[in-house]
Amino acid sequence: MKVLLINGSPHVEGCTYTALREVADQIELAGIETELMHVGVMPVNGCTGCGFCTKHQRNMCVFMKDPVNDALEKSKEADGIVIGSPVHYAGPSGMAKSFFDRFFHAGLYFRNKPGAAIVSCRRGGATTALDQLNKYFMIKEMNLVASQYWNMVHGHTPDEVRQDLEGMQTMRVLGRNLAWLLKSIDAGRAAGIPSPETEPREKTNFIR
Repeated sequence: MKVLLINGSPHVEGCTYTALREVADQIELAGIETELMHVGVMPVNGCTGCGFCTKHQRNMCVFMKDPVNDALEKSKEADGIVIGSPVHYAGPSGMAKSFFDRFFHAGLYFRNKPGAAIVSCRRGGATTALDQLNKYFMIKEMNLVASQYWNMVHGHTPDEVRQDLEGMQTMRVLGRNLAWLLKSIDAGRAAGIPSPETEPREKTNFIR
Protein backbone atom coordinates (compact mmCIF):
# COMPACT_ATOMS: atom_id res chain seq x y z
CA MET A 1 0.00 0.00 0.00
CA LYS A 2 1.05 3.56 -0.64
CA VAL A 3 -0.05 7.06 0.34
CA LEU A 4 0.62 10.13 -1.79
CA LEU A 5 1.09 13.37 0.15
CA ILE A 6 1.05 16.63 -1.83
CA ASN A 7 2.62 19.79 -0.43
CA GLY A 8 0.81 22.80 -1.86
CA SER A 9 3.19 25.31 -0.29
CA PRO A 10 5.82 27.19 -2.30
CA HIS A 11 8.29 26.34 0.48
CA VAL A 12 9.70 22.86 -0.04
CA GLU A 13 10.44 22.21 3.65
CA GLY A 14 8.41 24.90 5.39
CA CYS A 15 5.51 24.74 7.83
CA THR A 16 3.16 22.72 5.60
CA TYR A 17 5.90 20.18 4.91
CA THR A 18 6.60 19.88 8.66
CA ALA A 19 2.99 18.90 9.29
CA LEU A 20 2.82 16.52 6.32
CA ARG A 21 6.07 14.88 7.40
CA GLU A 22 4.58 14.17 10.82
CA VAL A 23 1.61 12.48 9.16
CA ALA A 24 3.85 10.50 6.79
CA ASP A 25 6.07 9.26 9.63
CA GLN A 26 3.12 7.61 11.36
CA ILE A 27 1.91 6.02 8.11
CA GLU A 28 5.37 4.60 7.53
CA LEU A 29 5.51 3.27 11.10
CA ALA A 30 2.42 1.24 10.19
CA GLY A 31 4.36 -0.37 7.33
CA ILE A 32 2.78 1.65 4.53
CA GLU A 33 4.88 3.39 1.89
CA THR A 34 4.59 7.16 1.42
CA GLU A 35 5.60 9.63 -1.26
CA LEU A 36 5.73 13.36 -0.53
CA MET A 37 5.35 15.50 -3.64
CA HIS A 38 6.06 19.24 -3.70
CA VAL A 39 3.94 21.36 -6.06
CA GLY A 40 6.86 23.77 -6.55
CA VAL A 41 7.10 27.47 -7.28
CA MET A 42 6.54 27.60 -11.02
CA PRO A 43 3.18 29.10 -12.11
CA VAL A 44 0.28 26.61 -12.19
CA ASN A 45 -2.65 27.28 -14.50
CA GLY A 46 -6.08 27.18 -12.97
CA CYS A 47 -8.78 25.02 -14.55
CA THR A 48 -10.20 26.72 -17.66
CA GLY A 49 -13.20 24.40 -17.98
CA CYS A 50 -12.04 23.26 -21.42
CA GLY A 51 -13.56 19.80 -20.93
CA PHE A 52 -10.52 17.90 -22.24
CA CYS A 53 -10.32 15.49 -19.31
CA THR A 54 -14.08 14.83 -19.21
CA LYS A 55 -14.52 14.50 -22.96
CA HIS A 56 -11.64 12.05 -23.34
CA GLN A 57 -12.14 10.30 -19.98
CA ARG A 58 -8.41 10.47 -19.38
CA ASN A 59 -6.53 10.79 -16.12
CA MET A 60 -4.80 13.79 -17.65
CA CYS A 61 -5.12 17.57 -17.89
CA VAL A 62 -4.65 19.47 -21.13
CA PHE A 63 -1.91 21.64 -19.56
CA MET A 64 1.32 19.64 -19.82
CA LYS A 65 3.99 22.02 -18.50
CA ASP A 66 3.38 21.79 -14.74
CA PRO A 67 3.34 18.88 -12.24
CA VAL A 68 -0.43 18.24 -12.22
CA ASN A 69 -0.18 15.35 -14.67
CA ASP A 70 2.70 13.84 -12.68
CA ALA A 71 0.46 13.91 -9.61
CA LEU A 72 -2.42 12.37 -11.56
CA GLU A 73 -0.16 9.50 -12.64
CA LYS A 74 0.93 8.96 -9.03
CA SER A 75 -2.69 9.03 -7.84
CA LYS A 76 -3.44 5.99 -9.96
CA GLU A 77 -1.19 3.80 -7.80
CA ALA A 78 -1.87 5.57 -4.49
CA ASP A 79 -4.20 3.89 -1.99
CA GLY A 80 -4.67 7.10 -0.02
CA ILE A 81 -4.08 10.82 -0.60
CA VAL A 82 -3.16 13.62 1.78
CA ILE A 83 -3.05 17.22 0.59
CA GLY A 84 -1.64 20.21 2.43
CA SER A 85 -1.57 23.96 1.99
CA PRO A 86 -0.55 27.08 3.86
CA VAL A 87 -3.36 29.50 4.66
CA HIS A 88 -3.45 32.59 2.43
CA TYR A 89 -6.26 35.06 3.12
CA ALA A 90 -8.30 32.43 4.99
CA GLY A 91 -8.09 29.94 2.11
CA PRO A 92 -5.57 27.62 0.46
CA SER A 93 -2.69 29.27 -1.37
CA GLY A 94 -3.45 30.36 -4.93
CA MET A 95 -0.93 27.83 -6.24
CA ALA A 96 -2.52 25.00 -4.25
CA LYS A 97 -6.04 25.98 -5.32
CA SER A 98 -5.13 26.01 -9.01
CA PHE A 99 -3.28 22.71 -8.67
CA PHE A 100 -5.97 20.87 -6.72
CA ASP A 101 -8.83 22.17 -8.90
CA ARG A 102 -7.25 20.49 -11.91
CA PHE A 103 -5.93 17.46 -10.03
CA PHE A 104 -9.31 16.46 -8.64
CA HIS A 105 -11.32 17.47 -11.71
CA ALA A 106 -9.21 15.40 -14.10
CA GLY A 107 -8.51 12.48 -11.77
CA LEU A 108 -10.20 9.13 -12.38
CA TYR A 109 -8.77 7.12 -9.48
CA PHE A 110 -10.12 8.67 -6.27
CA ARG A 111 -13.38 6.90 -5.47
CA ASN A 112 -13.47 5.11 -2.08
CA LYS A 113 -9.85 5.93 -1.29
CA PRO A 114 -9.08 7.55 2.08
CA GLY A 115 -8.24 11.24 1.82
CA ALA A 116 -7.19 13.93 4.27
CA ALA A 117 -6.28 17.60 4.10
CA ILE A 118 -4.04 19.58 6.45
CA VAL A 119 -3.44 23.32 6.65
CA SER A 120 -0.76 25.47 8.24
CA CYS A 121 -1.23 29.05 9.35
CA ARG A 122 0.49 31.66 11.44
CA ARG A 123 -2.63 32.65 13.35
CA GLY A 124 -6.10 32.57 11.72
CA GLY A 125 -8.09 31.42 8.69
CA ALA A 126 -7.25 27.73 9.06
CA THR A 127 -10.83 26.51 9.48
CA THR A 128 -12.13 28.04 6.26
CA ALA A 129 -9.09 26.85 4.31
CA LEU A 130 -9.50 23.30 5.64
CA ASP A 131 -13.20 23.30 4.82
CA GLN A 132 -12.43 24.23 1.22
CA LEU A 133 -9.83 21.48 0.82
CA ASN A 134 -12.10 18.84 2.35
CA LYS A 135 -14.71 19.46 -0.34
CA TYR A 136 -12.39 17.97 -2.97
CA PHE A 137 -12.59 14.58 -1.22
CA MET A 138 -16.33 14.75 -0.69
CA ILE A 139 -17.22 15.36 -4.34
CA LYS A 140 -14.93 12.50 -5.39
CA GLU A 141 -16.61 9.93 -3.06
CA MET A 142 -13.49 9.56 -0.97
CA ASN A 143 -13.38 8.49 2.68
CA LEU A 144 -12.57 11.61 4.67
CA VAL A 145 -10.05 10.86 7.43
CA ALA A 146 -10.29 12.77 10.70
CA SER A 147 -8.10 13.27 13.73
CA GLN A 148 -8.79 14.25 17.34
CA TYR A 149 -8.97 17.93 16.33
CA TRP A 150 -9.24 19.76 13.02
CA ASN A 151 -6.24 19.03 10.81
CA MET A 152 -4.28 22.24 11.31
CA VAL A 153 -1.01 23.46 12.75
CA HIS A 154 0.05 26.94 13.79
CA GLY A 155 3.39 28.67 13.45
CA HIS A 156 5.32 31.09 11.29
CA THR A 157 8.37 28.82 10.91
CA PRO A 158 8.90 25.04 10.98
CA ASP A 159 10.40 25.37 14.48
CA GLU A 160 7.29 27.20 15.68
CA VAL A 161 5.09 24.51 14.13
CA ARG A 162 7.00 21.86 16.08
CA GLN A 163 6.23 23.85 19.24
CA ASP A 164 2.51 23.53 18.47
CA LEU A 165 2.29 20.31 20.47
CA GLU A 166 -1.44 19.86 19.99
CA GLY A 167 -1.17 20.49 16.26
CA MET A 168 1.64 17.98 15.84
CA GLN A 169 -0.24 15.44 17.92
CA THR A 170 -3.23 16.00 15.64
CA MET A 171 -0.99 15.16 12.66
CA ARG A 172 0.26 11.96 14.31
CA VAL A 173 -3.25 10.79 15.15
CA LEU A 174 -4.31 11.59 11.58
CA GLY A 175 -1.48 9.46 10.19
CA ARG A 176 -2.40 6.52 12.42
CA ASN A 177 -6.11 6.82 11.58
CA LEU A 178 -5.35 6.87 7.86
CA ALA A 179 -3.11 3.82 8.12
CA TRP A 180 -5.79 1.96 10.11
CA LEU A 181 -8.46 2.81 7.54
CA LEU A 182 -6.25 1.64 4.68
CA LYS A 183 -5.66 -1.69 6.41
CA SER A 184 -9.37 -2.03 7.19
CA ILE A 185 -10.29 -1.45 3.55
CA ASP A 186 -7.66 -3.99 2.49
CA ALA A 187 -9.02 -6.54 4.97
CA GLY A 188 -12.54 -5.92 3.69
CA ARG A 189 -11.48 -6.56 0.12
CA ALA A 190 -9.72 -9.76 1.20
CA ALA A 191 -12.96 -10.86 2.90
CA GLY A 192 -14.88 -10.32 -0.33
CA ILE A 193 -16.71 -7.15 0.62
CA PRO A 194 -17.34 -5.23 -2.63
CA SER A 195 -17.20 -1.47 -3.07
CA PRO A 196 -20.59 0.28 -2.93
CA GLU A 197 -22.46 0.41 -6.20
CA THR A 198 -22.42 3.72 -8.01
CA GLU A 199 -25.06 5.41 -10.12
CA PRO A 200 -24.88 7.49 -13.28
CA ARG A 201 -24.60 11.09 -12.16
CA GLU A 202 -27.72 13.26 -12.28
CA LYS A 203 -27.23 16.99 -12.85
CA THR A 204 -30.05 19.35 -11.93
CA ASN A 205 -29.55 22.98 -12.86
CA PHE A 206 -31.26 25.60 -10.69
CA ILE A 207 -32.30 27.64 -13.72
CA ARG A 208 -33.98 25.74 -16.55
